[in-house]
Amino acid sequence: MVERFAFGDNWRHFLDTVNDTRIERAEASLREMLGVTSLAGRRFLDIGSGSGLFSLAARRLGAEVHSFDFDPQSVACAEELKRRYRPGDDLWRIERGSVLDADYLRSLGRFDIVYSWGVLHHTGEMWKAIEHAMQTVNAGGLFFIAIYNDQGASSVRWARVKRTYNRLPAPLQIVYVTAFAAALEVAALGLSLVRLQPRRILDRWRHYENVRGMSRWHDIVDWIGGYPFEVARPDVVVSFCADRGFSVRRLKDCGGRMGCNEFVFARHEGAVCSSRFGQRPGC
Repeated sequence: MVERFAFGDNWRHFLDTVNDTRIERAEASLREMLGVTSLAGRRFLDIGSGSGLFSLAARRLGAEVHSFDFDPQSVACAEELKRRYRPGDDLWRIERGSVLDADYLRSLGRFDIVYSWGVLHHTGEMWKAIEHAMQTVNAGGLFFIAIYNDQGASSVRWARVKRTYNRLPAPLQIVYVTAFAAALEVAALGLSLVRLQPRRILDRWRHYENVRGMSRWHDIVDWIGGYPFEVARPDVVVSFCADRGFSVRRLKDCGGRMGCNEFVFARHEGAVCSSRFGQRPGC
């Protein structure tokens, strides 16, 4: 029985939607959250690179990029995106790896910006993954992550939804995700009608690429199927990272609703980390 979502397969389908507009939106989201206009001269690590869209965006902004993902299909997606847009680019390296493999991460060295959007909560060991990832951040560097919001009982129900999806045979998964997505959209439409905002639900589909360059359908498939699945309140994430020498520079929360809270942390110069997983020098 498989209990891990086929993230790479979902990204493979997403690649069919990638165009210049989506890439530009991805670039804009990086500039906004990181507070920069360029990444020239910086080393950028994309942990769980998925489709490769944000690795491409970082490279176009001038960074030297290293992308890795645990899922072989996701690695193939990033390689395909590189083939399309940056063929032969020696400053964008792509490979398979795991954020839970401390030895692998140590072999990569340190980076000025470490990025992992919506990935670390899908590893099955979220806190260990966060701690491992922060070891790759240079002193004074930035750590940009997004973690599913803890909604209490609602999050427990979502975990059941996701687990059920992954226990279904492949032919039934598309039926399950379509039915579930339709129910969610009907509920959202009803709410928008009550608020006298009928166009809101249509605009959410038509202009969804304005949000980080992503695709609403492929995000819905991820929301319903993405497993393993862990969550955390924003204050808990901030406290965990502060104990390890990181201060929050930017926090964009999802207002207590379903979704990801986004964090940009800065690593203190000379920070010394304590660890629930054992001492790791130079964290």
